Amino acid sequence: MTFEPGWEAILRETVPVYGRLPETVRLRLHEKIGQFVQHKHFEGCGGLELTDRMVLTIAGQAGLLGVMHPGDAFPKLRSVLVYPSAYRTTATHRDGAGVVHQRETVRLGESWSNGTVVLAWDAVRQGAQNCFDGHNVTMHEFAHQLDQADGQGDGTPRLPDAPRYSQWARILETERALLDRMAEAGRRTVLDTYGTTNAAEFFAVATEAFFEKPRQLARKQPELYALLRDYYHLDPAPWFTKG
Repeated sequence: MTFEPGWEAILRETVPVYGRLPETVRLRLHEKIGQFVQHKHFEGCGGLELTDRMVLTIAGQAGLLGVMHPGDAFPKLRSVLVYPSAYRTTATHRDGAGVVHQRETVRLGESWSNGTVVLAWDAVRQGAQNCFDGHNVTMHEFAHQLDQADGQGDGTPRLPDAPRYSQWARILETERALLDRMAEAGRRTVLDTYGTTNAAEFFAVATEAFFEKPRQLARKQPELYALLRDYYHLDPAPWFTKG
């Protein structure tokens, strides 16, 4: 599917960061969005009727994460399920004794390794509109998809060679430890402290900050910023020098 006339106007309204993109990136994003909409199945849940605006809001943000990828950045992704707002789900946990516990949780999004992303529309919309706060559920969950592409959600997406894996492990371990210390001390952080949960959540939270608070991240944590800049083949800090 090609990028349709009229889609640009929708993206400028629903995804403000779109208007900040360099022209070369924007044109590549058009291609990615067309492919995404054609090949990924979108489904409204909980009575939600999906519209083109909703689909484009999600595709525009997800597509930005893979805009410089030579092919499909989300090859395992098949379905995007969208609820009107926060939804309930059952979480299963096995304790140290092997006993399985189930509890109901309320969520704004999930990424499943079987090729499904689940999102709450009101959180998607809010995250897209405020492109400066470092909180973006769409980017967060699609970062998990990048992480899970190799079959493991361990905070390390597919990388081109062994030296990159070593560099990635070293920098993420150092930066996670820093976030842990700052969170324990109650200090203000660029990254959401939810990133202290595990390596997978750290990568997802770092991705949110990279795209939404790039100047702060580059200033406070330059090594992490450079790592993500090289991974995504994008340098978003200059996008935010505009008014």
